Amino acid sequence: MAARGRPRGFDTDEALDSAVEVFWRQGYAGTSLEDLTTAMGINRPSLYAAFGNKEATFRKALGRYAEVEMAYVGDALAEPTARTVAEHYLRSNVAAVTTPGRPAGCLSIQGGLAAGDEDRRIVDFLEESRAGGERRIAERFHAARDAGDLASEEDPDELAKYVVTVSAGLAVQASSGATRQELAAVVERALRAFPA
Repeated sequence: MAARGRPRGFDTDEALDSAVEVFWRQGYAGTSLEDLTTAMGINRPSLYAAFGNKEATFRKALGRYAEVEMAYVGDALAEPTARTVAEHYLRSNVAAVTTPGRPAGCLSIQGGLAAGDEDRRIVDFLEESRAGGERRIAERFHAARDAGDLASEEDPDELAKYVVTVSAGLAVQASSGATRQELAAVVERALRAFPA
């Protein structure tokens, strides 16, 4: 027998997009349930029913952020060479962290910067999320080395750490007011680590 009850009166993706915006601008610690419900246009019971508590909502919002705002990562990993992987990833990152009308920087970096000890699970979750992204890039660079695209003495894990660190720095610089042009110059400098 089908479950009964009132149909949900809001679009969950739109609500999550609103949650992304709030968490991105205010961070996890700086966002209250009232901030979320106001931005999402729903009441607390609806938030709890659809997304869970604040932590669960943040986790779902970060998933939505990765799916929408960071879709370029999958495209970058499909590039034919290690250099074009890094180039696509870093240039797309600059565009993402400096998009007009969106918060500057990156939710996965800024979401937990001001978190206290009581929010340790969120900080750990963000660290795990970023580490997962780094692993994907490292795996791609291992494949590039195996294919002869990178020198045999190149360390794919170290190279992935470098690219991800540059990416995080771009996000922090963007949130501090660096322009897209300034960050694009940083990307060009970073790409010198790769053979042309």
